[in-house]
Amino acid sequence: MAFKAAVAYFYTMDALLLVEDDDKIREYLTTLINMSGLFKLEASFASAEAAMKYVESGNGKNVALLLTDIQLPGKSGIELIAWLKPLHPHIQCLVLSAFDDADKVFRAIKAGATGYVLKGIEAPKLIDALKDVLKGGSPMSSQIARKVVMAFQKDVPYFDAKEMLTDRENEVLLWLSKGFSYQEIADKLFLSVETIRTHIRNIYEKLQVRNKKEAIKKAGLY
Repeated sequence: MAFKAAVAYFYTMDALLLVEDDDKIREYLTTLINMSGLFKLEASFASAEAAMKYVESGNGKNVALLLTDIQLPGKSGIELIAWLKPLHPHIQCLVLSAFDDADKVFRAIKAGATGYVLKGIEAPKLIDALKDVLKGGSPMSSQIARKVVMAFQKDVPYFDAKEMLTDRENEVLLWLSKGFSYQEIADKLFLSVETIRTHIRNIYEKLQVRNKKEAIKKAGLY
């Protein structure tokens, strides 16, 4: 009877997906979540693409929460959230990141994140943040909350850099971020190299950047 009760309790716990590319941090979080007695870790991944493939395969239907890093190999945690929320609006997304700049916070929230906490948060506080998200709260580390407040106080407008670009310019910038040369991009899009150069000049001007690295960073494609 005790075993059956334990099994029943396990299946009533909220299921969670974890995405973290650092092996040691992922192992630490796995242990923390499994020992909390409040959540069951359904699956963990080292990349957004692996998590997306898992969900696309029909898994994760009972998942209540996603805990994800932002800086990941390939697609970012923000891109993962933006992809996941329209498919499963009920899944709450909590960001666990080392980055505390306002731009990433706003982009994460716009993508569908419910909360944003920084790595280094104490274990009990992270568990509290996970509980808070599921109870309807929006937990944020104090540093993050201060930056958000300061941004509003300074009336700093948030904008999505990619929304300033045309579809073709976004396409060119995406290929550029993947390391393709002007000629390779031209071949893929069936355009001339000079046309690609023109698109890139327009991208730099619209984003008010000076080079490829700054453009990719401002568009969140790194």
